[in-house]
This record gives sequence, structure tokens and C-alpha cells, in this order.
Amino acid sequence: MTELQRRALGPIAGSLALLLGALAFQYVGGLAPCPLCILQRWPHGVAIAIGLVLLAWQRRWLALLAGLVVLGGAGVGVYHVGVESGWWPGPTTCTAPAPGTMAPGELLDQILATPVVLCDQVAWSLLGISMAGWNAILSLGIVWLWWRAYASSSASQYR
Repeated sequence: MTELQRRALGPIAGSLALLLGALAFQYVGGLAPCPLCILQRWPHGVAIAIGLVLLAWQRRWLALLAGLVVLGGAGVGVYHVGVESGWWPGPTTCTAPAPGTMAPGELLDQILATPVVLCDQVAWSLLGISMAGWNAILSLGIVWLWWRAYASSSASQYR
């Protein structure tokens, strides 16, 4: 196993752990995800797939690509934290409207079309940090691991 492959194992395992943790919260813990929660899962799945390709086909740029994908997921996590904290509005499909900003008929239509789980409500937190916040923090750690894998491998050796 090469240095690039060894260093890729950590971020692959990290994304797998976050993805399995989210699924455990959903299916074992009964915590239904909101649309932004689901969106945060995709980059980890893509990074795992890229990592597996890297293990078989050693190309240094795959580590950089996987890191950028996870960085995008961290960005969604930060956005989700902002929605939960009320720093900015979230998608209208999964947030509660501000009182008095809609006509009663429009309000009823939006309520009926809104999923049960809202993106602007914190469903679970640890140490005052929501699950979206933990995803963003841990994703940034995984980005660092991907960057480390990319930077530690020789450009001439793995292209």
C-alpha cells in the first residue's frame, strides 16, 4: 500500500462514519432528517466513492477532488446552521414562514406543502452545537485529511 492510499483511508473512514452516524440517527434513533440534512449526506457518499477509486487507481488529483466535495458539504452544513440560528432564511420548502408575511390562504398552502421536519429547527444538539454544526466541523477535519493525502504524495509519482 502506498503513502497516498494509506492517507486516503482516514478521510474515507471519516466520511463513512459521518454517513453511518446520520443513518443511525434516522433509522435507529427515529430522528427524521430535513431536506438540508439529506443534502449534507451526498458529499460524503461521493467522497467515499472517489476514495475507493483512488485506492484502486492511484491518482493524486482524486484526493484533491474528494476534499473539495467534502468542503462543499461543510459549506452546506454552515448554511444549515445559519438557517437554524436565524442568521439567514432557509429554503421556503423546509422553513416556517415569518408571521404576518403571507395572506392566510398562502400560509395554509405553504403549511400543507411543508415537510414535517423543518430545516430551521434544531432536532438534536451536543454541547450546544446542532447536528448540522457537528457535520460542518467534522467535515472540515475530513477536508484537512484529504488535503494532507494530496499534499504528502509526490506529484510526479501519482500525477
